[in-house]
Parts: sequence; structure tokens; C-alpha cells
Amino acid sequence: MASRDYFKNKRIAVIGLGPHGEMVEDVKFLIKAGALVSIYDLKSEARLKNYLVFLRSIGLANFVCGSIPGDDLLDMDLIILSHEYTRESDFLKNVITQNNTKNKIIPIEYPETLFFKQAPPVTVIGVIGSCGKATIISMLSPMLEIACSSLDNQNFYILDPESSEGIIARLQKVKSGDIILLRIIEPMMKELYNIRISPHIAICTTFPTKYSYGFSPFELLNYQTYNNFIIASDEVIDATHTQKVQPKAKMLRTKASLIPTDWQFLGKGAHDIDNAALAFQTAKLFKVSDDDVKRVLSFWKPLKGRLEFIKRVKNVDFYNDTASISPFSTETAIKTIGDGRNIVLIFGGAKGKGDYTSLYNSFSKNVHTVILLSGSGTLKERLVISKLHDVQICSALSIDEAVHMALENAKKGDKVLFSPGFDAIGIDGSRKERGERFVKAVRGI
Repeated sequence: MASRDYFKNKRIAVIGLGPHGEMVEDVKFLIKAGALVSIYDLKSEARLKNYLVFLRSIGLANFVCGSIPGDDLLDMDLIILSHEYTRESDFLKNVITQNNTKNKIIPIEYPETLFFKQAPPVTVIGVIGSCGKATIISMLSPMLEIACSSLDNQNFYILDPESSEGIIARLQKVKSGDIILLRIIEPMMKELYNIRISPHIAICTTFPTKYSYGFSPFELLNYQTYNNFIIASDEVIDATHTQKVQPKAKMLRTKASLIPTDWQFLGKGAHDIDNAALAFQTAKLFKVSDDDVKRVLSFWKPLKGRLEFIKRVKNVDFYNDTASISPFSTETAIKTIGDGRNIVLIFGGAKGKGDYTSLYNSFSKNVHTVILLSGSGTLKERLVISKLHDVQICSALSIDEAVHMALENAKKGDKVLFSPGFDAIGIDGSRKERGERFVKAVRGI
């Protein structure tokens, strides 16, 4: 059955358009496939106005903003959740109760799970880990484009939940045998495992954090075969031998030494070189030449919001690392730019992900001042942070205030690092928005 036929005449509830309208292309595809789409979003109608005007012009059936009435969902044939919402959300309780009675089953899907249930057989390259996923995709995607350019019947697509190109919308073009480069955010690891999807090639940037799996950090790889691959550092691959799940795939170890020192690579530190090595090892599987890899890496530039240098003010450098939502990524940023105790860290936000002990231990070597932003994650960690020795702890009510406070506490030659280590919160509905607020505040000094 073609994907368009599957969606035709179905009543579909799309829950959430994403922080920046990431679901708009998917909704557009569903409408054009003949589905009767209703949008539900807790954000206000004013905030979604531009998206809603466009979608109504092409046939959106209905929308509800500011609330999600659970009873409305009982009349649907399919519910699609954006990544802002979990299966444990209160508005889904009635649907789940009804599904358990088996009177009428209403599938609840995420874009990724729905894509793989409807897509033809494809080769999946999955990038997993607590940080570095977007960086690896930015390095690897042009290499894979080179690999596919010489083939007449094989195309390459990126599936990224933060992309405006959509995930479900890719069903209109993807065909059997195509290559899919998938950025697997940690909440999706359980979802893909539950539908028995393992990437044929798994690129592991770090050891998975505890909340991203059920019984084993590598359970997502349980459905790989002996013809599949795991590409990771020695640390990650060695960790697989201590776990309940023993992957069947071939394991390829990477080292920074894979990237020759004479290549013109503009990475910011050891973590970028490690990521480049992971991309290089993957490209080899698709017979991309060393010369092509070298050329791609010579043109590569670090991504915005990932240890991005913004401005020097009074001999103090400001860095934007807003993409950090885990202690590991913040610790990596500190180690990359730290040179003695020369860092003023702006830190904090909503729910945390992982164990922060190692990060706090690194403060004594590189950080002399921590400015805390508000949020549920910060509140949970505040008591531990307040007991840190030899680190000045301050609090700011906003990112703007934190920037000015950081400059006041910085000395000549210091570096101000905005690396929250937690999810975005409040007025900053996404990592991108809080990063933009930080950059604006710095440039306004």
C-alpha cells in the first residue's frame, strides 16, 4: 500500500507543531494525501498564527490552541505526537484506556515510528548519544551525497526531528534501497526499540544516558544482524561487553588519529576530531575516498549554538553552547576551551538528563564562577551546586541578566560559556530560542 493510500480519509490528530514549526511539512503531506487533519497545541494561537494560516489555506480540518481536550482524540483514527509531548501526557489517558479495552485501537505514533512503519526497506544509519549527533550529521551528509552521486537508483535523505523538512513527509519520495541518515534523539531510542527497529549502521557518539533505555544502554541495537555495524570509540565499544544486550553487529573502533594532522580541519577541539573520525569510518563503508573525505572536512564549519564564538568584550570571550542539554556536553565544552580556571559558566534550565557528578568535579579545574538560571533542573541540583568549594555561585533571573553578571565577574583573558546542561524552559521554548537570546544580549553589550 502506498503511504498516501494509508492516510487517505483518516482522521488524524497532530499534537504539537514543534518549537519552530518542525511538523508543518508533515501536516502538509498528510493533508495532500487526503487525511482529515486536526492540530492540537498547548501554545497560543497568536504564536502559531503564521503556520495555521498556511495550513488552513491548503485544507487543515481543525485546530485547537492553548489546550488539548482528551475526549476529542477518541474520535481519531491516528494520533501523531511531536517530540514536545510524551505518551504519559494527561490528554492521552482516555485514549490509552480505550486502547486497553480493545473496543477501538487508536495508534499513537511519533514521526519516526510512523515513517518506519510505512517506508519501504531502506538502509538506516542511526546517530545516537548524548551529544555530537548534529555535528556528525553535518560532516557525514556531504560524504554520503558523494557516495550516492555515482548511483542511479539510490538516494540519500536526512531524518532530523529539528529539521523543517519533516520526517513523515519524506515518505512521498523515499523508495526501496535508499539511504536514511537518522538523528536519534534519546527519547526515541525506546520508541524505535519497541517497534523492533535497529539502525543497520549505528554511530555511537557517547555511552547512552540512563533515561534513554529500559533494561540496557544498547537495547536499541538488539535487532541488528551480523551484517550490520557499530561505529564508536574504544570507550563505548568496551562498554558493550559489560551489558545484558550483546550486539551481533561488527564493531568498528575509531580514534582521533584517523584524521591526519596535515588535513585542514577546523574543529574546535578533541571532541570535533573524534566526531570527524566517526564520520570518516562510516564514509569508508560506502567507499568514499580519503581525498573526498579530506575535501569535505576542509570546508566543514562548526555548527551554530555548539561552542560558537560570539564576541570579545573587554578581553573576555563569549561562547554560545546552547545546544547542551546534558552534563556530558557541558563538561566537554569546558574541557575544550578551559585553560586553568578561566571560565565563567552560565548554567541551568529545565529537567536534567544524566548524572552531573563528573561535571561538577571539572569545575575546580576550569571554572571560577557559575551563574545559575532558573528551572526545574536547576532547582533539583541547586543544593549540590551550593556546596561546591572554590567556585563562586550566583543566580540570574534571565539570560540578559546572566550575561551582564558574567562580564562583571570575568577577568581579562577569561571566557564566558553559555552551556546550560539542561532543557530550555519558559519564554525560551527551545534551545535555538535561548541561544538567540544569549547572542542578542552579548552583542548588545
